[in-house]
Order: sequence, then structure tokens, then C-alpha cells
Amino acid sequence: MILSMTGYGKASAEFQGKKIIAEAKSLNSKALDLVTRIAPIYREKEMEVRAFLSQSLERGKVEFSLWTEQSEYTEACPINGTLAAAYFRQIKSLSAEHGIPEPTDWWQTIMRMPDVLSHSESTQELSEEEWKVAEEVVRQATERLLAFRRQEGEALQRKFQEKLDNIGALLASIEPYETQRVEKIRQRIVEGLASIPDVQYDRNRLEQEMIYYIEKLDINEEKQRLANHLAYFHKTMEEGHGQGKKLGFIAQEMGREINTTGSKSNLAEMQNIVVRMKDELEQIKEQVLNVM
Repeated sequence: MILSMTGYGKASAEFQGKKIIAEAKSLNSKALDLVTRIAPIYREKEMEVRAFLSQSLERGKVEFSLWTEQSEYTEACPINGTLAAAYFRQIKSLSAEHGIPEPTDWWQTIMRMPDVLSHSESTQELSEEEWKVAEEVVRQATERLLAFRRQEGEALQRKFQEKLDNIGALLASIEPYETQRVEKIRQRIVEGLASIPDVQYDRNRLEQEMIYYIEKLDINEEKQRLANHLAYFHKTMEEGHGQGKKLGFIAQEMGREINTTGSKSNLAEMQNIVVRMKDELEQIKEQVLNVM
């Protein structure tokens, strides 16, 4: 079963009056492009988190965040009165010195100043117990992202199978026109010669030239190779995840055979079928970029 590179996972847990939250998002990318945003208290564990994410997610453009929120039932953070008073004196002094109006709402101004709420997370030390809870939150968010990827991968595989079946059906529908095409080519050449007055030609040589010309337009090899590519694409999907690049290469080879078939198809009905095959293949190529 293939995996999609698109995914989302989020998890949270409570620890001593605060909520620990982890969120992971991923999109397609040629390699692993990992961006992390980690709260200061967990910054010492960032390399450990990145190593875990790299091993688990393998590939994709991944954005990961780990942060905390205070519970609504947590006691209010104490105000650092000494620091608040110092900010008050400095603001009044600067206002008088430079002729700047003093704030109309002193409380709002001072409460926004750095470290006035003295329980700053950056000054806290990470305990082993808290990290165990945070580590589990990271693991759960990652597992949910992987579950999302599996779900998206199943949808992609069904879509691919539908498109492969459509191309196979279109390929089979070409066959009735091939016999007609050969006869039309032969008839067009004979009628063209007949329209030229007093022309003399060797009928045996004409037959040889027509056979050579018709053989150059033969598409049996292209049809066989395209059928093989369709089967190989299906087999590769069943091999599991990590096959995205390989599926992309197979889709390119399928396009090569379809294009050659189109260039040899000098019958309008066959060319219409080729256009429809190209449309089905284009949808495969667009979605295969999302495959792990």
C-alpha cells in the first residue's frame, strides 16, 4: 500500500496545570524538508525530536510545532512588582525627558513589558516527568500524521487503479481501427496513383513499398510496452511505501509509449483515443508527486 506525503496530526496532554500540544503537517517534497518550532522549555530536546521525526516521516515538507498553554484552572502568574515599578519609573522619565505623552492605560502598557509576569517559561527547568509527557504527545501527533498519510495513500491508490484501468480500456479500443487504417492507407495510395494520367508502375514494387510504409506505422510494440508499464505500475503500488519516485519514472515511460502511438496514428479516431489516454496519464502524473 502506498503512502501519501500529505498529512496532519495533532495531540495534547495535561501536565501540572498546563497543556502540552504538538502539531505536525506535511506536504510533498523531493526529500525531507523539516521545520520545527519548539517552545523554549523543550529546546534542549530539539535534536532528539528532529531525529525522531526524520526517522518516522522519511520524506516531505514537514512543519512541526511543540508548545504549551496555561490551563484555565491554573493559578494566575505572579506579577513581578519590582520590575513593573522599574518600567513605570523609566517610562515616566523618558516621557518627561523627550516630551512624549505618558500612556493613557498604564496597566496595559506595563503588563506587556518583558518578564513582568514572572513565571516566564524560558526560566523554568524541564523535569524528566514533564518531558515524558511531552515526548508521548510528540509520538501521538506523529502517529496521527502517519495514519492520515495511510488514509490518503489508500485514496490515491484507488485513483491510480481507476486511471490505469481507463488507459487499458482505451488501449484495447484502438485495435478495431488498426485494420481500417491499413486498408485506408492502401486505398489512398492506389487512388492517388490512379488519378495521375498515363502513369506506369510495378504493382509488385508498389506492394513492397506499401508493406514497408505500413510496418513503419505499426504500433503493436508500443501497445505491448504500454500494457507492460500499466502492469508494472500496479505491481509497484503493491510493494508498499517509498515507491513514489519509481512510480513517477514508470509514468514517464507510459507517456513515451502513448506519444509514439499518437505520432504513428494517422487516423482521426485513433488520435482521439490517444488524447484521452494522455488526459488520464496527466492526472496520474499530477498525483504521483504526492506519493512517498
